[in-house]
Amino acid sequence: MTTARTPAPTRTGRGRRSGRSAGDDRESAILATAERLLGQRAFGEISIDDLARGAGISRPTFYFYFPSKDAVLLTLLDRVTEEADRAAGDVLVHLADDPRARWRELISRFHATFGAHRDVVLACAEVRGTNAEVRRLWATVLERWVQAVEAAIEAERRRGAAPPGLPARDLAIALNSMNERVWYATFAGDGPAVAERDVVDVLLDVWLTGIYRTSTPA
Repeated sequence: MTTARTPAPTRTGRGRRSGRSAGDDRESAILATAERLLGQRAFGEISIDDLARGAGISRPTFYFYFPSKDAVLLTLLDRVTEEADRAAGDVLVHLADDPRARWRELISRFHATFGAHRDVVLACAEVRGTNAEVRRLWATVLERWVQAVEAAIEAERRRGAAPPGLPARDLAIALNSMNERVWYATFAGDGPAVAERDVVDVLLDVWLTGIYRTSTPA
């Protein structure tokens, strides 16, 4: 979780990123096709021919925009995490105004973003164990969010709003990792899962209790 002041990750050449053109429209069509198909079948069952056909292009033309279907998934993940960062904005900058409201706002915005792109989130979670690049990208993103939450916890402790306790970094890692697993279970319906209508409130209560030792911080 981050703020608008944190720079977004740079592109790695997975997709073309020149000025707006018909090529950009084709790239967008490939990405839109991939996200639509992820809502219908597993990532492993989607072929490059499926992506090209859905985007209205030929298979050779597909390779002008992406070197592989893995690159398509990575670009989708890039975009979802960048959207989450933009949604978070500068919420943590104003944390002292009303801690409970600001933490809830942050969790709600992330939940809304990931929920809107749940098929991408679930696909990345499923391939992460076998796809080193997805694993590296997610680790980079998660580290950025951990650092932002760690800094926020330390700031709350310095101003006396949160008591001393576990190392702020360890707590930030645990809280972010919890969100990741809880959202996955909720979106996938995987085993015991928190109902979607309740998930933000449940996560918020655990975050506040972990940081402030109470769910109603002053």
